Amino acid sequence: MKIEKKEPVLLRKLDIATAGKNTKLYTGDLTGNGRSDLLFVQPDGGIDDRYVPHQVQAMTAFDLNGNKLWQVGTLDRHPGGPGSDYPIQIYDIDGDGENEVLCVMEKHFLIIEGSTGNVKKKFPLPADDAHDCIIIANLTGQDFPQDIILKNRYEQMWALDSEFNLLWTHKGNIGHYPWVFDFDGDGKDEVMAGYDFLNSHGERLWSCNELDDHADCIWIGQITPGSKEYQLVIGGSVTVLYSWKGKEIWRYNGSVESQHVSIGKFREDLPGLQIAGLDRIVRGKHYDDGKDGIFLLDAHGREIGKEDRQTGGWLTIIETLRHWDNSEKDYILAYRRGGGVYPTIYDGHLNEVVTFPVDGYVVHADLTGVGQTQVIVYDENELFIYNNDYLDLDKYASIKNQEKRLYSVTLYPGGEYKKTVKK
Repeated sequence: MKIEKKEPVLLRKLDIATAGKNTKLYTGDLTGNGRSDLLFVQPDGGIDDRYVPHQVQAMTAFDLNGNKLWQVGTLDRHPGGPGSDYPIQIYDIDGDGENEVLCVMEKHFLIIEGSTGNVKKKFPLPADDAHDCIIIANLTGQDFPQDIILKNRYEQMWALDSEFNLLWTHKGNIGHYPWVFDFDGDGKDEVMAGYDFLNSHGERLWSCNELDDHADCIWIGQITPGSKEYQLVIGGSVTVLYSWKGKEIWRYNGSVESQHVSIGKFREDLPGLQIAGLDRIVRGKHYDDGKDGIFLLDAHGREIGKEDRQTGGWLTIIETLRHWDNSEKDYILAYRRGGGVYPTIYDGHLNEVVTFPVDGYVVHADLTGVGQTQVIVYDENELFIYNNDYLDLDKYASIKNQEKRLYSVTLYPGGEYKKTVKK
Protein backbone atom coordinates (compact mmCIF):
# COMPACT_ATOMS: atom_id res chain seq x y z
CA MET A 1 0.00 0.00 0.00
CA LYS A 2 1.61 3.24 -1.19
CA ILE A 3 0.83 6.60 0.34
CA GLU A 4 1.49 10.15 -0.77
CA LYS A 5 4.53 11.68 0.90
CA LYS A 6 4.14 14.96 2.73
CA GLU A 7 6.71 17.73 3.00
CA PRO A 8 7.66 18.69 6.56
CA VAL A 9 7.26 22.30 7.68
CA LEU A 10 10.47 24.10 8.62
CA LEU A 11 9.81 26.04 11.82
CA ARG A 12 13.27 27.37 12.55
CA LYS A 13 16.87 27.33 11.36
CA LEU A 14 19.68 28.12 13.81
CA ASP A 15 23.43 28.68 13.59
CA ILE A 16 25.12 26.36 16.10
CA ALA A 17 28.73 26.51 14.87
CA THR A 18 29.99 27.97 18.16
CA ALA A 19 29.11 24.68 19.91
CA GLY A 20 32.06 22.98 18.21
CA LYS A 21 32.63 19.75 16.33
CA ASN A 22 31.14 16.28 16.91
CA THR A 23 28.45 17.47 19.30
CA LYS A 24 25.40 15.51 20.38
CA LEU A 25 22.14 17.37 21.04
CA TYR A 26 20.11 17.01 24.25
CA THR A 27 16.81 18.83 24.80
CA GLY A 28 15.14 19.99 28.00
CA ASP A 29 13.90 23.12 29.74
CA LEU A 30 17.06 24.58 31.29
CA THR A 31 15.70 28.03 32.10
CA GLY A 32 12.34 27.11 33.62
CA ASN A 33 10.28 29.04 31.08
CA GLY A 34 8.25 26.04 29.87
CA ARG A 35 10.09 25.62 26.56
CA SER A 36 12.89 23.24 25.71
CA ASP A 37 16.40 24.51 25.34
CA LEU A 38 19.16 22.95 23.26
CA LEU A 39 22.31 21.52 24.86
CA PHE A 40 25.17 20.53 22.56
CA VAL A 41 27.74 18.21 24.11
CA GLN A 42 31.25 17.63 22.81
CA PRO A 43 33.07 14.43 23.89
CA ASP A 44 36.71 14.03 24.81
CA GLY A 45 39.13 12.76 22.20
CA GLY A 46 42.29 10.68 22.12
CA ILE A 47 40.56 7.43 23.13
CA ASP A 48 39.31 4.28 21.41
CA ASP A 49 35.64 4.50 22.41
CA ARG A 50 35.05 0.87 21.51
CA TYR A 51 36.74 0.05 24.81
CA VAL A 52 37.21 3.32 26.73
CA PRO A 53 34.15 5.37 27.75
CA HIS A 54 33.83 9.03 26.87
CA GLN A 55 33.79 11.99 29.22
CA VAL A 56 32.32 15.40 28.42
CA GLN A 57 34.83 17.84 26.93
CA ALA A 58 32.54 20.86 26.62
CA MET A 59 28.86 21.77 26.37
CA THR A 60 26.99 24.74 25.00
CA ALA A 61 23.38 25.70 25.77
CA PHE A 62 21.09 27.68 23.44
CA ASP A 63 17.45 28.67 23.66
CA LEU A 64 15.04 27.98 20.79
CA ASN A 65 15.84 31.36 19.24
CA GLY A 66 19.52 30.47 18.97
CA ASN A 67 20.67 32.71 21.84
CA LYS A 68 23.65 31.21 23.66
CA LEU A 69 22.81 30.70 27.34
CA TRP A 70 26.19 29.42 28.55
CA GLN A 71 29.21 27.32 27.65
CA VAL A 72 31.17 25.06 29.99
CA GLY A 73 34.51 23.38 29.29
CA THR A 74 37.03 24.05 26.54
CA LEU A 75 36.14 23.21 22.96
CA ASP A 76 38.51 20.80 21.24
CA ARG A 77 39.36 21.09 17.56
CA HIS A 78 39.88 17.31 17.48
CA PRO A 79 37.21 15.86 19.77
CA GLY A 80 36.16 12.24 19.91
CA GLY A 81 33.46 10.83 17.68
CA PRO A 82 29.92 9.59 18.33
CA GLY A 83 30.81 5.92 18.47
CA SER A 84 29.46 5.42 21.99
CA ASP A 85 27.38 7.23 24.61
CA TYR A 86 28.30 10.52 26.23
CA PRO A 87 27.87 10.58 30.05
CA ILE A 88 25.30 13.35 30.35
CA GLN A 89 21.55 13.77 30.97
CA ILE A 90 19.14 16.65 31.62
CA TYR A 91 16.92 16.04 34.66
CA ASP A 92 15.58 17.65 37.85
CA ILE A 93 17.59 15.44 40.19
CA ASP A 94 16.92 17.41 43.40
CA GLY A 95 13.20 18.02 42.86
CA ASP A 96 13.40 21.82 43.04
CA GLY A 97 11.34 22.24 39.87
CA GLU A 98 14.32 23.22 37.72
CA ASN A 99 16.32 20.87 35.50
CA GLU A 100 19.96 20.21 36.17
CA VAL A 101 22.62 18.87 33.82
CA LEU A 102 24.21 15.67 35.13
CA CYS A 103 27.53 14.84 33.54
CA VAL A 104 31.01 13.39 33.96
CA MET A 105 33.90 15.77 33.34
CA GLU A 106 37.52 15.41 34.45
CA LYS A 107 36.80 12.14 36.30
CA HIS A 108 34.05 13.67 38.46
CA PHE A 109 30.27 13.46 38.43
CA LEU A 110 28.86 16.98 38.25
CA ILE A 111 25.40 18.36 38.95
CA ILE A 112 25.17 21.64 37.03
CA GLU A 113 22.52 24.34 37.32
CA GLY A 114 20.59 24.29 34.07
CA SER A 115 20.00 28.03 33.85
CA THR A 116 23.60 29.17 34.42
CA GLY A 117 26.00 26.27 33.85
CA ASN A 118 27.36 26.66 37.38
CA VAL A 119 28.35 23.54 39.33
CA LYS A 120 25.96 22.79 42.21
CA LYS A 121 27.53 19.52 43.39
CA LYS A 122 30.60 17.48 42.55
CA PHE A 123 31.30 13.84 43.40
CA PRO A 124 34.23 11.48 42.76
CA LEU A 125 33.49 8.50 40.55
CA PRO A 126 33.18 5.02 42.14
CA ALA A 127 35.83 3.77 39.67
CA ASP A 128 38.07 5.34 37.03
CA ASP A 129 36.09 3.87 34.13
CA ALA A 130 32.59 4.37 35.61
CA HIS A 131 31.46 6.93 33.04
CA ASP A 132 30.14 5.18 29.92
CA CYS A 133 26.64 6.61 30.41
CA ILE A 134 24.28 7.90 33.11
CA ILE A 135 21.08 6.06 34.08
CA ILE A 136 18.63 7.74 36.47
CA ALA A 137 16.65 5.30 38.62
CA ASN A 138 14.51 4.90 41.72
CA LEU A 139 16.21 2.08 43.59
CA THR A 140 15.55 3.32 47.12
CA GLY A 141 11.80 3.98 46.95
CA GLN A 142 11.85 7.78 46.86
CA ASP A 143 8.97 9.96 45.65
CA PHE A 144 10.75 10.37 42.32
CA PRO A 145 13.93 8.91 40.76
CA GLN A 146 17.04 10.28 42.46
CA ASP A 147 19.48 7.38 42.28
CA ILE A 148 22.23 7.07 39.68
CA ILE A 149 23.63 4.07 37.84
CA LEU A 150 27.04 4.39 36.19
CA LYS A 151 28.80 1.75 34.11
CA ASN A 152 31.93 1.00 32.15
CA ARG A 153 31.71 -0.14 28.55
CA TYR A 154 30.54 -3.72 28.95
CA GLU A 155 31.34 -5.39 32.27
CA GLN A 156 30.43 -3.53 35.46
CA MET A 157 27.90 -1.07 36.80
CA TRP A 158 27.63 0.92 40.03
CA ALA A 159 24.39 2.04 41.74
CA LEU A 160 24.54 5.16 43.93
CA ASP A 161 22.01 7.10 46.00
CA SER A 162 21.34 10.83 45.73
CA GLU A 163 24.38 11.63 47.90
CA PHE A 164 26.55 9.33 45.80
CA ASN A 165 26.83 6.63 48.45
CA LEU A 166 27.43 3.25 46.83
CA LEU A 167 24.32 1.04 47.03
CA TRP A 168 25.68 -1.93 45.09
CA THR A 169 27.78 -2.96 42.13
CA HIS A 170 27.19 -5.64 39.53
CA LYS A 171 29.42 -7.47 37.07
CA GLY A 172 28.02 -9.24 34.05
CA ASN A 173 27.19 -8.89 30.36
CA ILE A 174 25.60 -5.47 30.87
CA GLY A 175 25.32 -4.33 27.23
CA HIS A 176 25.17 -0.72 26.16
CA TYR A 177 22.38 0.97 28.13
CA PRO A 178 20.57 -0.92 30.94
CA TRP A 179 16.93 0.06 31.35
CA VAL A 180 15.15 0.62 34.69
CA PHE A 181 11.44 0.08 35.29
CA ASP A 182 9.18 -0.81 38.23
CA PHE A 183 7.77 -4.11 37.00
CA ASP A 184 6.30 -5.37 40.29
CA GLY A 185 4.76 -2.08 41.44
CA ASP A 186 6.65 -1.85 44.75
CA GLY A 187 7.83 1.73 44.12
CA LYS A 188 11.37 0.64 43.27
CA ASP A 189 12.91 0.02 39.87
CA GLU A 190 14.15 -3.30 38.65
CA VAL A 191 17.11 -3.15 36.25
CA MET A 192 17.47 -4.99 32.95
CA ALA A 193 21.26 -4.85 32.93
CA GLY A 194 22.01 -6.12 29.46
CA TYR A 195 21.29 -9.85 29.73
CA ASP A 196 20.87 -9.82 33.55
CA PHE A 197 17.61 -8.91 35.30
CA LEU A 198 18.29 -7.36 38.73
CA ASN A 199 16.04 -6.29 41.57
CA SER A 200 16.43 -2.88 43.20
CA HIS A 201 19.11 -4.29 45.53
CA GLY A 202 21.26 -5.41 42.61
CA GLU A 203 20.48 -9.10 43.08
CA ARG A 204 20.31 -11.08 39.84
CA LEU A 205 16.92 -12.78 39.44
CA TRP A 206 17.44 -14.28 35.97
CA SER A 207 19.63 -14.04 32.88
CA CYS A 208 19.35 -14.44 29.11
CA ASN A 209 21.77 -17.35 29.12
CA GLU A 210 21.04 -18.45 25.55
CA LEU A 211 21.80 -15.13 23.84
CA ASP A 212 25.13 -14.37 22.19
CA ASP A 213 27.15 -11.15 22.07
CA HIS A 214 25.48 -8.39 24.17
CA ALA A 215 22.26 -6.36 24.44
CA ASP A 216 22.30 -3.45 22.02
CA CYS A 217 18.96 -2.00 23.14
CA ILE A 218 16.05 -2.76 25.47
CA TRP A 219 12.38 -1.84 25.16
CA ILE A 220 9.51 -2.35 27.61
CA GLY A 221 5.80 -2.55 26.81
CA GLN A 222 2.68 -4.68 26.84
CA ILE A 223 3.46 -6.23 23.50
CA THR A 224 1.19 -9.24 23.05
CA PRO A 225 -2.59 -8.73 22.77
CA GLY A 226 -4.31 -8.79 26.16
CA SER A 227 -1.08 -8.71 28.14
CA LYS A 228 -1.62 -7.18 31.58
CA GLU A 229 2.06 -7.19 32.51
CA TYR A 230 4.95 -5.36 30.94
CA GLN A 231 7.30 -7.37 28.78
CA LEU A 232 10.88 -6.90 27.56
CA VAL A 233 12.09 -6.74 23.97
CA ILE A 234 15.86 -7.15 23.67
CA GLY A 235 17.80 -6.50 20.48
CA GLY A 236 21.28 -7.92 20.06
CA SER A 237 22.34 -11.12 18.37
CA VAL A 238 18.60 -11.73 17.81
CA THR A 239 15.33 -9.99 18.70
CA VAL A 240 13.64 -11.69 21.63
CA LEU A 241 10.58 -11.08 23.85
CA TYR A 242 10.64 -12.03 27.54
CA SER A 243 8.16 -11.78 30.34
CA TRP A 244 9.59 -9.67 33.15
CA LYS A 245 9.89 -12.84 35.19
CA GLY A 246 12.29 -14.37 32.66
CA LYS A 247 10.13 -16.55 30.41
CA GLU A 248 11.07 -16.38 26.74
CA ILE A 249 7.87 -15.73 24.76
CA TRP A 250 9.28 -15.65 21.22
CA ARG A 251 12.50 -15.18 19.31
CA TYR A 252 13.09 -13.73 15.83
CA ASN A 253 16.17 -15.16 14.11
CA GLY A 254 15.64 -13.55 10.71
CA SER A 255 18.31 -10.87 11.11
CA VAL A 256 22.09 -10.95 11.00
CA GLU A 257 22.47 -8.46 13.85
CA SER A 258 19.54 -6.74 15.54
CA GLN A 259 21.34 -3.48 16.24
CA HIS A 260 18.29 -1.36 17.08
CA VAL A 261 14.69 -2.16 17.95
CA SER A 262 11.73 0.06 18.77
CA ILE A 263 8.12 -0.72 19.62
CA GLY A 264 4.90 1.07 18.81
CA LYS A 265 1.44 0.89 17.31
CA PHE A 266 2.74 1.13 13.77
CA ARG A 267 -0.14 -0.89 12.27
CA GLU A 268 -3.76 -0.21 13.22
CA ASP A 269 -4.91 -3.38 11.42
CA LEU A 270 -2.94 -5.73 13.71
CA PRO A 271 -3.56 -6.62 17.37
CA GLY A 272 -1.04 -5.72 20.05
CA LEU A 273 2.09 -3.71 19.41
CA GLN A 274 4.60 -4.09 16.63
CA ILE A 275 8.40 -4.22 16.80
CA ALA A 276 10.58 -2.39 14.28
CA GLY A 277 14.18 -3.51 14.02
CA LEU A 278 17.35 -2.51 12.24
CA ASP A 279 19.39 -5.39 10.85
CA ARG A 280 23.09 -4.83 10.23
CA ILE A 281 23.35 -7.18 7.29
CA VAL A 282 26.91 -6.38 6.22
CA ARG A 283 29.30 -4.38 8.40
CA GLY A 284 31.35 -1.95 6.33
CA LYS A 285 34.60 -0.12 6.91
CA HIS A 286 33.16 3.26 5.97
CA TYR A 287 29.92 5.16 6.54
CA ASP A 288 28.45 4.54 3.09
CA ASP A 289 29.48 0.94 2.48
CA GLY A 290 28.07 -2.17 4.08
CA LYS A 291 24.33 -2.71 4.19
CA ASP A 292 21.51 -2.54 6.70
CA GLY A 293 17.73 -2.78 6.50
CA ILE A 294 14.62 -2.13 8.57
CA PHE A 295 12.37 -5.06 9.47
CA LEU A 296 8.98 -5.16 11.16
CA LEU A 297 7.49 -7.85 13.44
CA ASP A 298 3.99 -8.37 14.78
CA ALA A 299 3.22 -8.92 18.48
CA HIS A 300 4.00 -12.63 18.12
CA GLY A 301 7.42 -12.11 16.55
CA ARG A 302 6.33 -12.88 12.99
CA GLU A 303 7.96 -10.89 10.20
CA ILE A 304 5.45 -8.58 8.51
CA GLY A 305 7.83 -6.38 6.55
CA LYS A 306 11.46 -6.10 5.50
CA GLU A 307 13.31 -3.38 3.65
CA ASP A 308 15.24 -4.38 0.53
CA ARG A 309 17.72 -1.55 0.66
CA GLN A 310 19.39 -0.68 -2.64
CA THR A 311 21.87 1.91 -1.32
CA GLY A 312 25.00 1.54 0.79
CA GLY A 313 25.00 2.33 4.48
CA TRP A 314 25.10 0.23 7.64
CA LEU A 315 24.90 2.63 10.61
CA THR A 316 21.19 3.53 10.61
CA ILE A 317 19.50 4.42 13.90
CA ILE A 318 15.73 3.89 14.23
CA GLU A 319 13.39 5.24 16.90
CA THR A 320 9.67 5.25 17.60
CA LEU A 321 8.11 8.59 16.64
CA ARG A 322 4.88 9.42 18.48
CA HIS A 323 2.45 12.33 18.02
CA TRP A 324 3.89 13.47 14.70
CA ASP A 325 0.42 14.03 13.27
CA ASN A 326 -3.22 13.88 14.39
CA SER A 327 -3.57 10.13 13.86
CA GLU A 328 -3.17 7.57 16.64
CA LYS A 329 -0.45 5.78 14.67
CA ASP A 330 3.19 5.66 15.62
CA TYR A 331 5.93 5.95 13.01
CA ILE A 332 9.50 4.74 12.53
CA LEU A 333 12.08 7.52 12.39
CA ALA A 334 15.33 6.48 10.69
CA TYR A 335 18.50 8.53 10.34
CA ARG A 336 22.29 8.20 9.91
CA ARG A 337 21.39 6.06 6.91
CA GLY A 338 24.31 6.85 4.61
CA GLY A 339 24.23 6.16 0.90
CA GLY A 340 22.62 9.50 0.18
CA VAL A 341 19.45 8.60 2.12
CA TYR A 342 18.30 11.52 4.28
CA PRO A 343 16.39 11.14 7.59
CA THR A 344 13.01 9.61 6.87
CA ILE A 345 9.74 8.77 8.65
CA TYR A 346 8.27 5.38 7.72
CA ASP A 347 4.84 3.91 8.48
CA GLY A 348 4.02 0.36 9.53
CA HIS A 349 4.14 -0.82 5.90
CA LEU A 350 7.63 0.72 5.49
CA ASN A 351 6.26 3.40 3.19
CA GLU A 352 8.14 6.69 3.26
CA VAL A 353 5.83 9.23 4.91
CA VAL A 354 8.25 12.14 5.19
CA THR A 355 11.82 12.59 3.98
CA PHE A 356 13.62 15.58 5.47
CA PRO A 357 15.46 17.82 2.98
CA VAL A 358 18.72 17.97 4.98
CA ASP A 359 20.97 15.27 6.39
CA GLY A 360 22.44 15.00 9.86
CA TYR A 361 21.82 13.62 13.30
CA VAL A 362 18.25 13.70 14.58
CA VAL A 363 16.44 14.39 17.86
CA HIS A 364 12.67 14.43 18.34
CA ALA A 365 10.78 16.11 21.17
CA ASP A 366 7.74 18.22 22.03
CA LEU A 367 9.65 21.47 22.45
CA THR A 368 6.82 23.58 23.89
CA GLY A 369 4.50 21.09 25.62
CA VAL A 370 1.73 21.57 23.07
CA GLY A 371 1.37 17.83 22.38
CA GLN A 372 3.04 17.74 18.96
CA THR A 373 6.44 16.21 18.34
CA GLN A 374 9.03 18.17 16.39
CA VAL A 375 11.96 16.59 14.55
CA ILE A 376 15.33 18.35 14.76
CA VAL A 377 18.04 17.66 12.18
CA TYR A 378 21.49 19.11 12.81
CA ASP A 379 25.14 19.01 11.76
CA GLU A 380 28.20 20.88 13.00
CA ASN A 381 27.00 24.25 11.74
CA GLU A 382 23.21 24.38 11.47
CA LEU A 383 20.09 23.08 13.14
CA PHE A 384 16.65 22.71 11.52
CA ILE A 385 13.39 22.28 13.47
CA TYR A 386 10.56 20.59 11.53
CA ASN A 387 6.93 19.91 12.35
CA ASN A 388 4.05 18.18 10.57
CA ASP A 389 2.33 21.55 10.16
CA TYR A 390 2.92 25.16 11.16
CA LEU A 391 3.50 25.84 14.86
CA ASP A 392 4.56 29.07 16.54
CA LEU A 393 7.35 27.97 18.87
CA ASP A 394 7.21 31.31 20.70
CA LYS A 395 3.51 31.07 21.49
CA TYR A 396 3.43 28.01 23.75
CA ALA A 397 5.32 27.25 26.95
CA SER A 398 3.83 24.46 29.04
CA ILE A 399 6.59 21.89 29.68
CA LYS A 400 6.44 20.90 33.34
CA ASN A 401 8.65 17.82 33.65
CA GLN A 402 11.44 16.20 31.67
CA GLU A 403 9.99 12.98 30.24
CA LYS A 404 11.89 9.76 30.88
CA ARG A 405 12.88 9.30 27.25
CA LEU A 406 14.67 12.66 27.35
CA TYR A 407 16.57 11.89 30.57
CA SER A 408 17.54 8.41 29.34
CA VAL A 409 19.26 9.49 26.14
CA THR A 410 21.56 6.93 24.53
CA LEU A 411 23.15 6.15 21.18
CA TYR A 412 21.41 2.77 21.47
CA PRO A 413 17.81 3.94 21.87
CA GLY A 414 15.72 1.87 24.22
CA GLY A 415 12.55 2.93 25.93
CA GLU A 416 9.17 2.04 27.29
CA TYR A 417 5.79 2.18 25.61
CA LYS A 418 2.79 3.32 27.57
CA LYS A 419 -0.54 4.41 26.17
CA THR A 420 -0.72 8.19 26.21
CA VAL A 421 -3.49 10.65 25.49
CA LYS A 422 -2.66 13.59 23.21
CA LYS A 423 -3.20 17.04 24.62
